[in-house]
Amino acid sequence: MGELRSMPVPDGLDGMRIDAGLSRLLGLSRTVVAGLAEAGRVRLDGRDAGKSDRLPGGSWLEVELPDAAAPTVIEGPVEVVAGLTVLHEDDDIVVVDKPVGVAAHASPGWTGPTVTGGLAALGYRLSTSGAAERQGIVHRLDVGTTGVMVVATSEHAYTELKRAFKERTVDKRYHAVVQGHPDPSSGTIDAPIDRHPRHDYRFAVLQGGKPSITHYDTIEAFRSASLLDVHLETGRTHQIRVHFSALRHPCVGDLTYGADPTLAKRVGLSRQWLHARTLGFAHPADGRHAEFTSPYPGDLAAALDTLRDP
Repeated sequence: MGELRSMPVPDGLDGMRIDAGLSRLLGLSRTVVAGLAEAGRVRLDGRDAGKSDRLPGGSWLEVELPDAAAPTVIEGPVEVVAGLTVLHEDDDIVVVDKPVGVAAHASPGWTGPTVTGGLAALGYRLSTSGAAERQGIVHRLDVGTTGVMVVATSEHAYTELKRAFKERTVDKRYHAVVQGHPDPSSGTIDAPIDRHPRHDYRFAVLQGGKPSITHYDTIEAFRSASLLDVHLETGRTHQIRVHFSALRHPCVGDLTYGADPTLAKRVGLSRQWLHARTLGFAHPADGRHAEFTSPYPGDLAAALDTLRDP
């Protein structure tokens, strides 16, 4: 084992589970922390602590960190991705319309198609900046979310676009169909988001989470749902899904975040009705404004038609 860390438990972690609290404190994954606890490498006030034990504020914490391991390169398959459409290409960027069921890049546990793999199969050479498994990727869409994405093909574009996303100068607009009718019909959701305390694959509105701001306007109201234009000021994982679920207006079809399975079945959806509609940004080559729009894919368009049918 590697370095031994000893410290009092910060008050901000008081009451949190060992795996969640140490993950936040030490920057390790919850899986790694759980392994350390199971191996007897985590102690509270001199006694071994389990991964699900709670952290009492002010208690004395000792953790034997794992040895630093060589980074693992995750290489996604180079394969033609059905439905991956190139909307624009030039010397610096390629803009794509991402279909459902496709990840932005390879990651542990994901064996399906990726945007990076699909672009490689089409002969594109992406920027080599960033981690090996996600070179050229400057932002992501969920596997179950469709729509417009920009990928950097030059080093300059990668640097400029990463800066633009960080500084929130990129105009990201989504269309979402949510259950019910948000009140007010136009508004702003300002609620911090963090990983769910009990379900690692989900996120939630939590005090102390990362600042997250979503603006929305109602485009069209149906009997049981509403079509919204959503403007993201921040870009947290699952942000739109989490925010509207917290308002008790989850995206139609989003069973992970509390959507009605009966309504999802009626409109023929097996994923959330959420689509990255437009993306606008200063082109990294010359600063001119560039904006790209993605049409609704077939399953989302069909669901809209069903909702409109009285």
